[in-house]
Amino acid sequence: MKTLKLTFSLLLLAAFTASCTSIRVAADYDRMADFDKYKTFAFYKPGIDQANISDLDKKRILRSIQNELVSRGFQKSNDPDMLISIFTSERDRVTVYNNAGWGWGWGWGWGPGWGPGWAGAWGPSVSTNTEGSLYIDLIDTDRKELVWQGKGTGDLITNGDITKKEERIALFVNEILGEFPPPEKIQTAEK
Repeated sequence: MKTLKLTFSLLLLAAFTASCTSIRVAADYDRMADFDKYKTFAFYKPGIDQANISDLDKKRILRSIQNELVSRGFQKSNDPDMLISIFTSERDRVTVYNNAGWGWGWGWGWGPGWGPGWAGAWGPSVSTNTEGSLYIDLIDTDRKELVWQGKGTGDLITNGDITKKEERIALFVNEILGEFPPPEKIQTAEK
């Protein structure tokens, strides 16, 4: 019985932890774009300036994007093939759990006696967290058109732990850019 309770507790903890760390990713792209030609990039300052986040978080996001692209063979350039812009949004998410229920048990506790009995619990519990979305836009510099957009949505780190915040941002960027280039156009930037 103890093993069953321990196993259930560990599964519950794992599910809770996974739900807190998961990032939902989606991407869209122009099917007419030639993704093989993109080898260099630069940041699109007018778009980035409009992102409604702190300058420190902008720097963290841009640094993560640059690190990710460079690690994949792309180069930052003053004459780029593509421009990169970002957009962010966030919202508070409130979750209400109904904790009402009855149960049958056997045991002992404080007070006289021991044996079988009924127990009940009532009342909702409420949790809130901040969920954010990061959009990464890739713009073809020759065509001056958006050719790829990736979006990642998940819980944000808002408790002041800078190291965890930077790790979370890097994870967002890694997951989003994992969708670039589009699956049918997968090529390395080194060609």
